[in-house]
Amino acid sequence: MVRRREPVPFAFVAEADRFRSNVAPPPREKLSAGQIAGRWLLGLTIVAALVGSLVLGMPALSLDQSPQQTQQSEATDGH
Repeated sequence: MVRRREPVPFAFVAEADRFRSNVAPPPREKLSAGQIAGRWLLGLTIVAALVGSLVLGMPALSLDQSPQQTQQSEATDGH
C-alpha cells in the first residue's frame, strides 16, 4: 500500500467559518391579514384538539381505587 507524502491543504476548512457570500437572499414577503388569521386559527384548532383529547382521555386513564357498584348476575342471587 502506497502512502502519499504530499501535504493536504486543510486551510479551506478553517476559512469556511469566516466565509460570507456576497449574494443576499430575497426579502421576506409581508403576510396579509388573512394569512395571519389563518395561521392563528390553525394553531388554535390544533391546541383545542390536543386539550380535547386530554379531557376525553383522562377518565379512561384514571384508576378507580374503590369500585362504586359491582354487577352481579341474577344467577348468583338464586333466581
